[in-house]
Amino acid sequence: MNLKSLKVFTFVMEEGSLAGASARLNLSQSAASRLLTLLEDEFEISLFHRDKKRLIPTPEGEQFYPEALRILSQVAEIPTLVGQIKSQTAPPMRIICHSRVVNGLVLPAMKRLAITQPELRMKLDIHPRRDLTRRTLNGLFDICVSTLPLPIEDIEPHVLASTHLHVAVSREHHLADKESLALRDLVQERYIALDQSTVLRHLVDQELARKGLSLTVAHEVSVAAAAHRLVEMGLGFAFADPIALDPELADKVSLIPLSPAARIEFGCFIPNSDRPHSATTAFETAMKEVCRMRLTDGPEDH
Repeated sequence: MNLKSLKVFTFVMEEGSLAGASARLNLSQSAASRLLTLLEDEFEISLFHRDKKRLIPTPEGEQFYPEALRILSQVAEIPTLVGQIKSQTAPPMRIICHSRVVNGLVLPAMKRLAITQPELRMKLDIHPRRDLTRRTLNGLFDICVSTLPLPIEDIEPHVLASTHLHVAVSREHHLADKESLALRDLVQERYIALDQSTVLRHLVDQELARKGLSLTVAHEVSVAAAAHRLVEMGLGFAFADPIALDPELADKVSLIPLSPAARIEFGCFIPNSDRPHSATTAFETAMKEVCRMRLTDGPEDH
């Protein structure tokens, strides 16, 4: 099997075009096309439908894609594995997550684990939530942390905690002293919204539609951390929860329960493997402890 042909195939799947794949590999389009044809001819399989300049994956191509990723990821790991064998060092624990869970959950848990296991090395990769499922296909992770649900085949999530949706406002906001808020209380307020690709935005929009209400978006951002910072600056309110809120904002932002409450779950995924990383269970325990503290005592410093 020609590994470069395999790379062309996976890059076409990711980029959606032969031009994008050839650019990533620094090849001409004709050379990339020949490599793709070589792969199809070798295994007597059609991976794409040709529609003028477009390449549309066939069902066989869709099915082959995750297997191709796994093969390439295993090959890519060989230099690291050899280096570890030579140096006799333990591999780092590879954590992947999306930005919403970084400051309030993942980083505090990493700190806890670093205290109890000072020799442990950790590698953190942060991706948009919509990319996490695809990132897990290559197998290059030991634990994936996310809000739930996250569609990952063949791996059941470990639930870390469940909380409820809150309204985040600055301490100086006129709603900051309210014991609870309903969606109708927010209709005239300046709304800092997450973009429509996020789970939280979908959850809020469903609740609004169910109640026949609408909110006017004053500002829209793609990550929760930016929304929380804009709240701190007094530019409006955002929807948040005690676990995802950056601990540094605990004294600057008020979290007011939303009534009726919408539930949010946080979880992690550990690959099915005969040799899981030795620290994954300890890291999961650390995250559960962070969640417990967030939901009982409020954010801790880190």
